[in-house]
Amino acid sequence: MTAEHRMLDHRNIAILLFDDVEELDFGGPWEVFAYLRAQRPELCGVYTVSERGGEVRCAKGLRVIADHSFESALKPDVLIVPGGHGRRREVNNPRTIDFIRAGAARAEVTASVCTGAFLLEKAGLLTGHKATTYWAAMDELRGLGTVRVVEGRWVEDGNVITSFSVPSATTSPPWTPARGPRSMT
Repeated sequence: MTAEHRMLDHRNIAILLFDDVEELDFGGPWEVFAYLRAQRPELCGVYTVSERGGEVRCAKGLRVIADHSFESALKPDVLIVPGGHGRRREVNNPRTIDFIRAGAARAEVTASVCTGAFLLEKAGLLTGHKATTYWAAMDELRGLGTVRVVEGRWVEDGNVITSFSVPSATTSPPWTPARGPRSMT
């Protein structure tokens, strides 16, 4: 299959949810990919996934319903891991970390938004690699000693992309619909 044909293949885009996830961290990417799905449904499907499926209570109190549980989720071609205060608990949740690790092993691209980088680090995806995170958490990530922290809007290292903020995550990385060799349009 040529690269041109692969660019037009349908992709499953999974957005991880967990209690106390930052609303903007998953809402921004959801908006971008849901818009693409509405305009070009042949290019992608986007869905949310949480440990048990069902209701998730977000950092600011918003309640959302995850489309899938870890068990019922489709195989992701793109896995998006948001951050938020809940990431402090989720780094110690073996089911979440195993889901990220397994999803990343199958995905074309795994991306974190803000402090979602800590979940990727715990899953072993950032060990020895460059990454970024939310500005106020850079020293914390650096302190883990496993990641080469870069102060930038986004960092692509292999098939893992980390972003500093939601605007960085939705406008700059190569996994957005409008850019690069991984473009979906």
